[in-house]
Amino acid sequence: MARENFNELYAFVAVAREGSFTRAAAQLRVSQSALSHTIRGLEARLGVRLLTRTTRSVSPTEAGERLLRTVGVRFEEIEAEVAALSELRDKPAGTVRITAAEHAANTVLWPKLAKVLPDYPDIQVEIMVDYRLTDIAAERFDLGVRLGDQVEKDMVAVRISPDLRMAVVASPGYFAQHPAPLTPHDLAAHNCINLRLPTYGGIYAWEFEKDGRELKVHVQGQWVFSSTAPRVLAALDGFGVAFVPEDMVLEHIAQGRLVRVLDDWCPSFAGYHLYYPRRRQSLPALALVIDALRLRAG
Repeated sequence: MARENFNELYAFVAVAREGSFTRAAAQLRVSQSALSHTIRGLEARLGVRLLTRTTRSVSPTEAGERLLRTVGVRFEEIEAEVAALSELRDKPAGTVRITAAEHAANTVLWPKLAKVLPDYPDIQVEIMVDYRLTDIAAERFDLGVRLGDQVEKDMVAVRISPDLRMAVVASPGYFAQHPAPLTPHDLAAHNCINLRLPTYGGIYAWEFEKDGRELKVHVQGQWVFSSTAPRVLAALDGFGVAFVPEDMVLEHIAQGRLVRVLDDWCPSFAGYHLYYPRRRQSLPALALVIDALRLRAG
């Protein structure tokens, strides 16, 4: 293949990874029609079909899968080496892509990085809020955030938060009309404010533990949200009982706006950790972001 056609291979890799001409075109900053024309030209020159197209999705053929496995990793290596050239600059530069759940993004990533990034204007951070256990290599993220016990063994893990706890709360007005639950089973009699995990579509089961006994409770209620902040607001407005990260409601509890119950059923659990493949750490912008997020002793 002529050297000037390497951009066609890069376009193919983008479409195959995204599973969509629309998303790949946005990523490459070209029109969808131009991208489709490029892929058709590549297939014609190679003499094989690389992608199977339907009205809803795009997926690699057997030949496309083979090409993606061999060529995709080469482009990743080239991109990594080009990014590493920022070591020769006065300051690190480049884009760092992170996937994290909403709570981690709001309470850890944003406050820590907001203090550091103003000194590094050539670093761009992209944070994708997602509740999945994302395969960051497959989806081309530089870093992911998970609870400590969820990090895969082949990944480097860096603690970025202390241990966490959940809290069961409702407004004083709500508990004036409903007796406070004494055990998690008592929640069946309450209007509970639920969380639907956006990625999986299921309602989150509230997780408790006491004296070594673990308990998951499926609760019912009038309100269901796909993120945490609205659940806190609903609890403050007296619409029911919420199960939320402790750090989001401690001030409300201290000020008497919320009442905490079932505290002895809410144990601590492993805090947030960054995870990433070992080979990625050498990139200067990435190393700076990791160091900024690292949990410091004391």
